[in-house]
Amino acid sequence: MNTVSRILVTVLIALQGACSLTAQTSVSTSTVSLIVPKSPPRAEGEGPFKRLIIRGVTLINGTGAPPLGPVDILVEGNRIATVKTVGFPGLPIKPESRIKASPGDKELQAEGMYLLPGFVDTHGHCGGLSQGTSAEYVFKLWMAHGITTVRDPSAGNGLEWTLEHRDKSAKNEITAPRIKAYPYFGQGADDPIATPEQARAWVRGVAKKGADGIKFFGATPDVFKAALEEAKAQNLRTACHHAQLDVARANALQTARWGLSSMEHWYGLPEALFEDRTVQDYPLDYNYQNEQHRFANAGKLWKQAAKPYSDKWNAVMNEMLKLDFTLDPTFNIYAASRDLMAAAGYEWHNEYTLPSLWEFFQPNRAAHGSYWFNWGTEEEVTWKENYRLWMTFVNEYKNRGGRVTVGTDAGFIFQLYGFSYPRELEMLREAGFHPLEVIRSATLHGAQLLGMDKEIGSVEVGKLADFVIVEENPLANLKVLYGTGALKVNDENKAVRVGGVKYTVKDGIIYDAKKLLEDVRRMVAKAKQERGGYQILLPGARK
Repeated sequence: MNTVSRILVTVLIALQGACSLTAQTSVSTSTVSLIVPKSPPRAEGEGPFKRLIIRGVTLINGTGAPPLGPVDILVEGNRIATVKTVGFPGLPIKPESRIKASPGDKELQAEGMYLLPGFVDTHGHCGGLSQGTSAEYVFKLWMAHGITTVRDPSAGNGLEWTLEHRDKSAKNEITAPRIKAYPYFGQGADDPIATPEQARAWVRGVAKKGADGIKFFGATPDVFKAALEEAKAQNLRTACHHAQLDVARANALQTARWGLSSMEHWYGLPEALFEDRTVQDYPLDYNYQNEQHRFANAGKLWKQAAKPYSDKWNAVMNEMLKLDFTLDPTFNIYAASRDLMAAAGYEWHNEYTLPSLWEFFQPNRAAHGSYWFNWGTEEEVTWKENYRLWMTFVNEYKNRGGRVTVGTDAGFIFQLYGFSYPRELEMLREAGFHPLEVIRSATLHGAQLLGMDKEIGSVEVGKLADFVIVEENPLANLKVLYGTGALKVNDENKAVRVGGVKYTVKDGIIYDAKKLLEDVRRMVAKAKQERGGYQILLPGARK
C-alpha cells in the first residue's frame, strides 16, 4: 500500500472509532459516506411467513435457563406466538402433542438441533473503505454467525450511511442484522466542541437526525458531563472508550456517575481502581503515537490497579453495580497481544479474509492496531497477566448481578467479522462464565443494554422471531458456532468438521447461514484472483 493510501487508512480508522479521538476532534464524514460500498438489495432468505413452525428443537432461551426439548415453536409473521414442549429426549414425539399445522404453513424440521435467541454484537463496526470491506461482506459474515443485532459505535462510515442501512435492515430490504447507530461525540461538527452549551446542541442535533446513542472517547469534564446529561434527556444511550488522552480527567467510575450507559474495552476501569497513583505509570520516553508504546504499556495497567477483592476494588465494583453500569469488554480484540502467532494464524483467514483487510492487519507504524514493531515473549506474558486480572473483575461483576455484554470490535488486530463472535464467547468462558451465562450475555444482556429486551434477547412469546439454529450443542463446545465449525474424529476414525450455524432467523426470515458464508468465500476468492492469485501469508513471511 502506498503512502497516500496509508494516510487515507489512518484518517478512516479514526472515523471508524477504533483509535482514541477526543471531543475536540471534528472530521466531516460526508466524503467518506459517498464512497463506502453500500449493501445490495436482499437476495437471500425465505419469509416471513404467515405461520412458521420450527419442529422438535432443543431450546436455549437466553435467560440463563437450562436447555429444554424437544419443543415446537410457532412464529406468526415476525413474532413468536407459541413455545410448546412436545415430548421427551430419546422418545418419539407423539403427533397429538405437536403444534397443529394449517394449509400453507412453513415447517422447519429441527429435531436434534439447538435453537438460541439471535446474537447481539454490542460493539460492531461496519467495515469501510480503509479496509476494502463492503457492507455486504461484513453483514453476511455477521449473519452467517447468527448475529441479528449490532450496535455500531462511532458510525464510522458516516451517520447518514449508517442510518440508511439501519432503516433498510429494519425493513429487511438488505441482508443485514438490525443496526443501532451511535455516532462518535463531535462527529460532523463544523467546529470543535469546547463548551457545555455546544455539547448539548450537538447531542440534540444527532438525536433529531435519528441516532440511537452516542460513542465517546473523552472530553473535558464539563463538556462530557453536559453531553451525557443531554443524551439522557434525549433518550439516547451512551458508550465510551476512555482514551488515555482524557482518562486522567474522567475515568469509568466518574462517567458512570454522570450517567454513561456502558464502557467499552477496559480503558478507564483500572484508572478507577488506582490507590497509589492518579495516572498510568508511563515510561518517560513514552509517546502515545507510537502504537507499540501504547499497547505494550496498556498490558501493564491492571497490575497498577487495586488487587482483586481489596476494599478499593470492591468499592468501585459495588458502586458501578448500583449505577446499573454495563461492561462491554471486547476481550477478543486484544487477543493477539497475548499470542500474536495464534491470532495471525486463525484457520479462517485464508478463505474468508479479504486481501485488502489482511494488508490492513499487517504491522505498520502509521496505522492504528498494527503495533507489532518488536512484539515478543515479554509483551505476551505481560498481557496474559493483564487478562487474568481483567477477567477476574468482569467475572465477579457478573457474579454480583452486573451486566456484561458481548462486543467484538472486529475488523482490527487480526479479528475477522463474524468469526470474532464465537471467539469472544470462548473468552467469556475462559473468564469463568458458565456457558449459559455466556449465551445470556450474548443475547438478553445485549438486548437490555440497547433498550430492546422487550423485543429481542430471549425466546419468549410476543418477542421478535430472531433465532440461531445449530446442529451441535453449543453449550458443550462453543467452537461449533464458528463458521468453520469444530474439529471432531468420527466413528470411522476420520477427522471431520461439525457445526457452524445452520440457520439464522431474523424477523421471521430464514437465512441459510452456510450459504451466506459461501457467498463470502466466493467474494474473497474473486478478490484474490483479481490480484493475480493473492496469498494470505503470515506477517513478514516470504512469498
